[in-house]
Amino acid sequence: MTDDTRKRKRILIAEDDPLSRRMLQSFLGKWDYEVIAAGNGTEALAALEHEDAPPLAVLDWMMPGMEGPEVCREIRRHPERRYVYVILLTARSQKEDLLKGLESGADDYLTKPFDAQEFRARLRVGQRILDLQHNLLAATDELRFRATHDMLTGISNRASVLDSLAREGARQEREGGSFGVIMADLDHFKSVNDTYGHMAGDIVLKEAARRMTACVRPYDTVGRYGGEEFLIVVPTGDVSGTVALAERIRTAIADEPVITETGPIPMTSSLGVAISSESEPLETKEVLSLADDALYHAKANGRNRVELFDRSAVHAALQRG
Repeated sequence: MTDDTRKRKRILIAEDDPLSRRMLQSFLGKWDYEVIAAGNGTEALAALEHEDAPPLAVLDWMMPGMEGPEVCREIRRHPERRYVYVILLTARSQKEDLLKGLESGADDYLTKPFDAQEFRARLRVGQRILDLQHNLLAATDELRFRATHDMLTGISNRASVLDSLAREGARQEREGGSFGVIMADLDHFKSVNDTYGHMAGDIVLKEAARRMTACVRPYDTVGRYGGEEFLIVVPTGDVSGTVALAERIRTAIADEPVITETGPIPMTSSLGVAISSESEPLETKEVLSLADDALYHAKANGRNRVELFDRSAVHAALQRG
């Protein structure tokens, strides 16, 4: 049984009668459930509100503190939490009472005294529903990941990293401060594909992404901008900090060759840095364009280097022209 499956076999039972509680524990233990027991509704609610709450719960209707339907209503008030499949145990058999229990948020009910095999069958129904929900959420997470990440390197894709840039621009507009942008390009990457093949080129791209990611802070964003070009968004980054980060990335990429089946492949990168400062805030499109210009200068000046876009130098050149 995997850890994930074991977690989905955890169950809470809430029953104030000790004899009934032990009987439930005995049944569930034989059926390979990990049982968490509560003696009243208040204890049950506390367990179900815990971050590691069990996905299944069997609640007695009549309990001290809070009755079973009250517990149901309370946990259903928080749809953002992981879903708990709830079975109510009740001695009530009137249709109105059963409807009241289901309307409180319970998924199923079992009238006392209950048959053990019927109880087990109802638990299996709940388990199947939880498994379906788990698979659906996993599929949704996978689709979300594919929509926001580059499938080769595993880092943010172009749309996602540009979204991070837009959010940082909006944050600066609200709060001030600065942020940095680094545009990075692997040097002579075409020759890697031509000499070693595209599979080796893919390994180089993945390793470059890994080394870049290892250099940044948890709240920086590294994205594949296109081909062998990468974009790094540096929230609150000033000139010195962003240039230092770009230099760390350059060094990390150049320090060691990438090991492939066809042999070690040396790798270097050129990086352009631009800053949107509090004193001179820039539109996100402009700061992106300036980083791209700085990258162009890094390549023109010999590659394997970091260049900071210098607006004053551009102004001086325009005046000289």
